[in-house]
Amino acid sequence: MRPSKDIHTLLDIMAALRTPVTGCPWDLEQDFATIAPYTIEEAYEVADAIARDDLMDLKDELGDLLLQVVFHARMAEEIGAFSFGDVVAAITTKMIRRHPHVFAATKAATPEAVKRNWEDIKAEEKAERHAERETPGPASLLDDVPLALPALQRAVKLQKRAARVGFDWDDSAQVIAKIHEEIDEVSEAAEAGDRGALADEIGDVLFAVANFARHFGVDPEDALRGTNDKFRRRFAHIEQQARAEGTPLEAVTLERMEGWWQDAKKTEGAPALSRGAALSRTAD
Repeated sequence: MRPSKDIHTLLDIMAALRTPVTGCPWDLEQDFATIAPYTIEEAYEVADAIARDDLMDLKDELGDLLLQVVFHARMAEEIGAFSFGDVVAAITTKMIRRHPHVFAATKAATPEAVKRNWEDIKAEEKAERHAERETPGPASLLDDVPLALPALQRAVKLQKRAARVGFDWDDSAQVIAKIHEEIDEVSEAAEAGDRGALADEIGDVLFAVANFARHFGVDPEDALRGTNDKFRRRFAHIEQQARAEGTPLEAVTLERMEGWWQDAKKTEGAPALSRGAALSRTAD
């Protein structure tokens, strides 16, 4: 078998890996559930390569992600569910149907109009699938929001769906008030020592913050990713300063680390704020 640009070569490789007796023992023991985490991981690695603007790495990561699609399709074919060709047919059908302004007579002159058409067609498809499967009861507007999405991303998708039918705050001030309300409830649960209630209330705070971000067109997942990177950079500066002094990090006082933290902020051009609690470093 030789490397090739032909997709059939990749399909043949996967078939060989999954062939009983002569195939790969690891590949043979996998199923949809065991491969799913790798699929998610590869999608994140694609996004990471894009964030780093590394096109060579992006090429490799897209190949890894394509392999995941081929792997799932092969396992489905083995049980007679569908094949890779069926996957291709399904997506080509979907793309043609959801772009009537390109492949039919529908007009859509702006991205907003395209998005409205897309959502209307998705709703039609969802109703059709619901009818085909004869699912009892009406289809929920939220049914097809994937459970495996990152929690903040899923929160925003759920909120957007509900907002389509008017279930939304009128303005951002109401969302801020809700955040404060949820924070108060977190404090009450913490004081009561109820870990179950505390986890529930913290979830409510995060959901409300995601809602606030949505109202301003901010992706909370991206925002938190940026803050994570900021925290990593500033903490790395603390580590660098401790090494320069020859002092183990564990022996450095919190006040000293705070000073280095503020130095890192100044270096980044961020306004230095007064010292807060050590665990609130990512708040500003």
